[in-house]
Amino acid sequence: MNRFDRILVVDWSARSAPSPKAPSADAIWIACADAQGVVTEYCRTRTEAMQRVAAHLQAALDQRQRVLAGFDFPFGYPAGFAQALTGEPSVLAVWQWLADRILDSDDNDNNRFDVARAMNAQFPGVGPFWGCPTGVADSVLPDRGSLRSGHGMAERRAVEIAVPKAQPVWKLYTTGSVGSQTLLGLPRLQQLRTQFGRKASVWPFEAPDTPIVLAEIYPSLLDGDVTRLLASAPDMIKDEAQVRVLAQALYEWDDGTLDAAFAAAPPEAAKEEGWILGVGLEAPSVSAGYTAQQPPPLKNDCFALPPGVDWVPVPTALATLRGSVRHVVGRETLPIARAGGRVLASDATAARAHPPRANAAVDGYGFAHASLGPAPHHLPLTGDVAAAGSDAGPVPPGHAVRILTGAAVPPGVDTVVLQEDVTASADSVVFNGPMKPGANVRAAGEDLTVGNTALTSGRMLTPADLGLLSAAGVKAVNVYHPLRVAVLSTGDELVDDAPDTDDTAIVDANRPMLLDILRRWGHAPIDCGIARDDRAEVRAALDAAADSADAILTSGGASAGDEDHISALMRGEGRVSTWRIAMKPGRPLLMGFWKDTPVFGLPGNPVAAFVCTLIFARPALHALAGGPWLDPQGFVVPAAFKKRKKAGRHEYLRARMTPEGRAEVFASEGSGRISGISWADGLVALDHDARDIQPGDPVLYLPLTSFGL
Repeated sequence: MNRFDRILVVDWSARSAPSPKAPSADAIWIACADAQGVVTEYCRTRTEAMQRVAAHLQAALDQRQRVLAGFDFPFGYPAGFAQALTGEPSVLAVWQWLADRILDSDDNDNNRFDVARAMNAQFPGVGPFWGCPTGVADSVLPDRGSLRSGHGMAERRAVEIAVPKAQPVWKLYTTGSVGSQTLLGLPRLQQLRTQFGRKASVWPFEAPDTPIVLAEIYPSLLDGDVTRLLASAPDMIKDEAQVRVLAQALYEWDDGTLDAAFAAAPPEAAKEEGWILGVGLEAPSVSAGYTAQQPPPLKNDCFALPPGVDWVPVPTALATLRGSVRHVVGRETLPIARAGGRVLASDATAARAHPPRANAAVDGYGFAHASLGPAPHHLPLTGDVAAAGSDAGPVPPGHAVRILTGAAVPPGVDTVVLQEDVTASADSVVFNGPMKPGANVRAAGEDLTVGNTALTSGRMLTPADLGLLSAAGVKAVNVYHPLRVAVLSTGDELVDDAPDTDDTAIVDANRPMLLDILRRWGHAPIDCGIARDDRAEVRAALDAAADSADAILTSGGASAGDEDHISALMRGEGRVSTWRIAMKPGRPLLMGFWKDTPVFGLPGNPVAAFVCTLIFARPALHALAGGPWLDPQGFVVPAAFKKRKKAGRHEYLRARMTPEGRAEVFASEGSGRISGISWADGLVALDHDARDIQPGDPVLYLPLTSFGL
């Protein structure tokens, strides 16, 4: 079996309200393991978690990768349940049955107890499901397991007998209520099956030979390794440690051990009950990248990863970001003359054909092609048709009419000969052949016909688009409001201006740069000034930005120092989606939400802020503004430089094209050299692999024009 390129492990939750903003236990944690290491994500709701999972899966498909996605809840019920509930001995029929009935809102509110009561009603006696809040219990859904009787179902699946620590699937409330996790999880997996179709399979019910494989996992299977990880990282939440350890283990098992794990499920489990991946095998000990705490060797590399820390790879961060942004702006209708630079909120349909009538493409003489005899052709003239003239009368067969470019061809004319190709007198023209029928005539509606879609929604209107819409008779369009983007700088050291004699102050270069970038992208920038290194002041500035804007760009304070208040506030009171990206420049990049407003916490260094804005903020802001996700268009060109690059992070070099069509890079890679971004007309993008680049080697060049600049 082909290797899996990435492993997803999801620790599920049955909470009925969003989890706390600050990462916490008993919430949803996702770990993604691939060749770059392990990255974890914290999710407050099941909807958010599934959006992120779907984004990971789609990103894997886009990159032609295989992915194993493991979920921490039972995929099936004890033997006989599916037949009794659905009339089919198929667990996937149960998935669909639940998907048709479970209501699980974006804020985690759900009807699981009502659905459990409906299932109990289909079984004799009382049960098998039990457990619910006070006031919800009744004779059909009891609050205690001891009150059940005569329902005919086994208490545990075969795999839960093999793993006594695993909880049975019937319990719906309080600690260990995996029954609720299952009721709310299986409909979500059914949605994934619908979304990805034949590209996804469910093990052990289906062969695990598709690009996406869904499997049941059990994080407590590797408790010893989790304990060791927590001993070396005592501040880590256990749920995060569990998914991190298991994701790493499954990725390491994918050298043949994982094939054995897939083969270990008993045949009866593959039929209906399901099986936990890895049960029945001796679990290898892994450390998930953590070792005993001891001084690391000196690397003299400020981008080297600290022990036990994994930076987020750029493709993973982009996939996470892409899965979490949706348009957030309202709509309005504008006349064409005022719609330039706006994003279409609905398709624009042609109200008239273009051209509305057949017309001449050149200055010349029009005639009916069928009336031509052998060359040379001698045709008497019947008059003139000017481009702006009124309708001309019919042209008799065997006659010609003088016609100018753009003039509607009169009846009896289907072909035009160029004036340069004729000998003309006052009353006739002579020309040689051959002539093709329809030559030099534009057919009516050959560009657009009435009812055609002239432009599709999501397009930012260009000057050329306004010309097209005008020609198509479109007088007004439905567009999105401009995206309001707040720009906030932080740091005691920053000033807006400084006397030439003051060499201690640092002038804020980021805000002028970012505000102009946003204007060029068609957004509505909001200048929020500079916030000092004071937690309360930064909090107040974020609050004000969130109240006035649809998105926020901050610069500075995104790392992990004592005065990095942006990252501290976002982790403590906001919601962090991705932090610390494996890229140069721009490692301390934070992405998350403050009061549900997207925040891009850019590095304070102007070069890093510039690059991170292009790579991450541009596509996300365009999607928030109602447009599609924008990937920059790159070109593979020969290098005009030498570089030896280490593995482990993406790098973006300030570059420009030489007259010979090669990419040269700025003399210094130091991110403090702001002159480099003014010098450059693009970036050379190097992926996470090691490279030894010599002049002439192919490199990927991203012109600034591909970023809308």
